[in-house]
Amino acid sequence: MTPFWIALQFLTTFPVRLSAMPTPQQNAQALLFYPVVGLLIGAILYGITLLLHALPLVLLSSVILVLWIWLTGGLHLDGLADTADAWVGGFGDKARTLEIMKDPSCGPIGVLSLIVVCILKWSALCVLLQQQQCYSALILFPVLGRLVPLFFFLSTDYVRAKGLGSQLSQYLARPIAMAILLLTPLVALYWAWIGAVVIATFYIVLWYLRYKFIQRIGGVTGDTIGASIEIIELATLFSFVMATFYFT
Repeated sequence: MTPFWIALQFLTTFPVRLSAMPTPQQNAQALLFYPVVGLLIGAILYGITLLLHALPLVLLSSVILVLWIWLTGGLHLDGLADTADAWVGGFGDKARTLEIMKDPSCGPIGVLSLIVVCILKWSALCVLLQQQQCYSALILFPVLGRLVPLFFFLSTDYVRAKGLGSQLSQYLARPIAMAILLLTPLVALYWAWIGAVVIATFYIVLWYLRYKFIQRIGGVTGDTIGASIEIIELATLFSFVMATFYFT
């Protein structure tokens, strides 16, 4: 169970304490449990939504969004801000882009990206939570988001040779990871055609992000993976909400 606790400690704010420093092999195995942690996050969001369903819609959406951010400690939002700053400030240059990503400060483009993503996610939550039969979909989006690292470590080079990601890619159990990546999104078919739209959005956005990362920096970093998790959560949530207007 050590890989699960590693994943839970890294991806959430839960007070998990490990008895020893994880080995590279255990860190790689932890990737396989990322979707399970996403399931836990989604289940909490769903449970709190059911508990607070009597609240006004705007207030309920705000509570769920803040809880969503708090459960992850803003980890992926940090990656989004760093990536946005580097993408604009790097002016298309690989070395400059990577250098800006390492800067711990957040520039105006990073702040703007956080505001845009949070507003869009909050707006989509407002629409989603208008329909109680869609509450259970809150479980889906964090799970899909935590599939993102598996996708990139299976398909894309990690740019920083001395980074943790290079070890994860080396020790990752690829057949199991591939099966998880291909089979888990099929859960979305529970929502029929709406789920099919979500699955298509998931893969299209992932491959587009991969193309842009390779084009700019030749692969991925921890920041770009974190940014991609946020983008995938938003894109799948947004596509689900939009599809409800066409398939219900």
